[in-house]
Formats: sequence, structure tokens, C-alpha cells
Amino acid sequence: MTTWILGHRGLLVEGRWLPCTIGRGGKTSDKREGDMASPRGLWTVTGLLYRPDRMARPAPWAEPILPGDLWSDDPARAEYNRPVRAPYTGSHEELRRADPLYDLVMITDWNADAVPGKGSAIFLHQWRRPGYPTAGCLAFRRDRARWLAERARPGTVIRVG
Repeated sequence: MTTWILGHRGLLVEGRWLPCTIGRGGKTSDKREGDMASPRGLWTVTGLLYRPDRMARPAPWAEPILPGDLWSDDPARAEYNRPVRAPYTGSHEELRRADPLYDLVMITDWNADAVPGKGSAIFLHQWRRPGYPTAGCLAFRRDRARWLAERARPGTVIRVG
């Protein structure tokens, strides 16, 4: 299986360093919901979402982000760290955002068992601007996020040390 490695120069993919930003809280070995940190360890790409109104499908296995698509980040709810649909009364992130950050989203298996409070919605997506931190995700320039999405497959491993 393909492994991408997060290092001090960015994400190493196919011998190429792609600059990226990480969580505002740096990297952590003890990830908690809301700590704004990127969790250390091995992540696996499990899904690929895209905005069909803003871009062409990046890969055959990509799924469209539709109006009303959300992601639960409410540790008190059974849907924690899972996709949900509006209306949803628990705490959540909108996947179909006004800004372009989630025009392309690679979902990872971080906290796939949905342990309450261990963190949710650890994605790879587009950055706001170079050096601007995320809430725990890895973020890239738009064209590089697309390049990654075209190469990712379910099961691609990301090593964050």
C-alpha cells in the first residue's frame, strides 16, 4: 500500500514534497476534540468528497458533497465522527461551505471507532493560505490537493510523526 509521510518540509508523496499546514495546536500523541492539533500516528484514507458545482470529479471513487451534508463532531451523539445530513441538532461541521476549503476532502480513519472526545473530522483539504493552520487537518494549495486526490486510493496510509 502507498504511504505518504508528513515531515518538516510538508507531505512526501511519490518522492515529491508538498507544502502543507497542520493543526494550530501542532502535532499530538494525545488527540482530544477541540485541541486544534494534528494527531500523530498512521491515518488511512477512507473516502474522497468533492463539490460537483465547483470542480470535476477528481477520481472515480469520489462522492459528491451535496447541500445538507454535514459531519458530526458532537462526542455526546451516536453519530460522532460520522457524516450526517441536515437538519441535525448536534454539533457539526458543514461539508458544503461558502469558502473553498472543503471543495475537495479526503476523509481519514482517524478515530474510526468514534471514541467520544478523541477527535473528529481529520481530513486532507485545501488551505486558506500558506502557513494558516487548520483545526487538526492537513491542508494544501488547491492544485496540490487535487493532485493528491488524483493519486489517493482507499487505504492510502499517511504517517504523521
